Amino acid sequence: MSPSFDSQTFGRTVNELLLLEELDRAPRHGYQIVLAIEERSGGYFQFSHGTLYPLLHRLEKAGLVSGRWSDPELGRPRKEYVLTEAGRTYLGDLHREWRELSARLESFLRVGEDENGEVQTGAA
Repeated sequence: MSPSFDSQTFGRTVNELLLLEELDRAPRHGYQIVLAIEERSGGYFQFSHGTLYPLLHRLEKAGLVSGRWSDPELGRPRKEYVLTEAGRTYLGDLHREWRELSARLESFLRVGEDENGEVQTGAA
C-alpha cells in the first residue's frame, strides 16, 4: 500500500475489488456480475448500472478485464467479461492494500472483541 491512504478513491477501489474478485471466479456479463456480488454478500453490496458499466469500461480500457460479445444467434448479444493476467496482478495488489487498510483502521479505531464476541471500542 502507498505510504498514505487516499480516502477520495475508497469507494471506487472497493467497487473494483468486488468486481475483479467476482470475475476471478468466472467470466460473466455485467448483469451476472451484479447478481453474483449481491448473492455472495447477502444483498449487502449492490451496483447500479450507472456505476457498473463505466467501471467495466474503464477496467477494460486499462487492460484489466477483456470483453467479448456473445454470438447473436444464441439470443440477445451480451458482452462477457473475463479477468486478464494484468487484472489478476492488480487484484493481488488490491488484496494487499485491503489487508493493510483493515489493520490500520482497526488499530486507529481500537476495535476489538471481548471474550463474548461483543465489539469493544477504545471509548471509556
